[in-house]
Amino acid sequence: MKLNFDEEQIYQAIDKVVRRTMGMDLTWDWPCGVAYYGVSRAYEVTKKQEYLDMLKNWTDEYLEFGLPSWTVNTCAMGHTLITLYQATGEQKYLDLILSKIEYLRTKALRFGDNVLQHTVSTSNDFPEQAWADTLFMAAFFLLRAGKMLEDQELISDALNQYYWHIKYLQDPQTSLWYHGYNNCLGNHMSGFYWGRANAWAAYTMSQVKFVLKDWYLYPQCMDIECSLRDQLATLKTYQTENGLWRTIVNDEEAYEEVSASCGIAAAMINNKNPLHTKYIQKSINGILSNISDDGRVLNVSGGTAVMKDKDGYRNIPKGWMQGWGQGLALAFFADLVSSKDFKD
Repeated sequence: MKLNFDEEQIYQAIDKVVRRTMGMDLTWDWPCGVAYYGVSRAYEVTKKQEYLDMLKNWTDEYLEFGLPSWTVNTCAMGHTLITLYQATGEQKYLDLILSKIEYLRTKALRFGDNVLQHTVSTSNDFPEQAWADTLFMAAFFLLRAGKMLEDQELISDALNQYYWHIKYLQDPQTSLWYHGYNNCLGNHMSGFYWGRANAWAAYTMSQVKFVLKDWYLYPQCMDIECSLRDQLATLKTYQTENGLWRTIVNDEEAYEEVSASCGIAAAMINNKNPLHTKYIQKSINGILSNISDDGRVLNVSGGTAVMKDKDGYRNIPKGWMQGWGQGLALAFFADLVSSKDFKD
């Protein structure tokens, strides 16, 4: 069984979403970090110089105004900087990459075995808490930067983040991921399997073998491979008839959430398990039906803390365009058109 989709339709969707995303006036923080990662992936698969120019113009203009203080979450913009540096060779982008690396290495709050604490501001908002988000915002960035710079210490730090986030957040009984872990209390707080947490985990784990071609030489990559294998085996059973996943994965009363669906489906593409082909196929239709004519990704939940109960997650608004929804949709579409193993 091969995937059946109209490649031209996917490229048209990419173009619509890119243009709408670049008109959002996002500021330098994690929403634009995810959004512009998606635009970067769109550039990589289409080779459209216009997409790169949009990213470059936005970044260069922002640099004139000055940048915010670094946090774990603002380091998400490191992904775009890697693309800009690799495409242009301009030193200013490398300098910013190195600045983010230096922050993560020496200033970012950590706990336990050098695990990065979830931070969204310069305050200690979430003492000794590990959130799945950190895998995308920091660990995946460190991995990419470490490979680009041929820095084994960076690669080791990145893989250490993956390892401990797996240990803290993946439920060994269900293989699903919790939203967060509180090391001070030794628990998962409210303890729900949040959809986007599972997407952050699945997507970033699915990228490891692409970044590290010799992944099998790193023992922690065996944990990543098995974690992703087991997680996807469970997630497939919670896909809805519409080809999507819910904002609480195992809660039938929770709404279908498109950013999580994009991240999970992209991970299935990247993991290259032929048994997942039918689930990817369903997701194509489900995700395309949530792209508006003007390039908005629909039904994306707003920014979500670790909520106190199910209703907290169920009631997060999903009526607004969000940078992470735009970016994860672009990542999904980019992986889809690159999926030679699945395409006729």
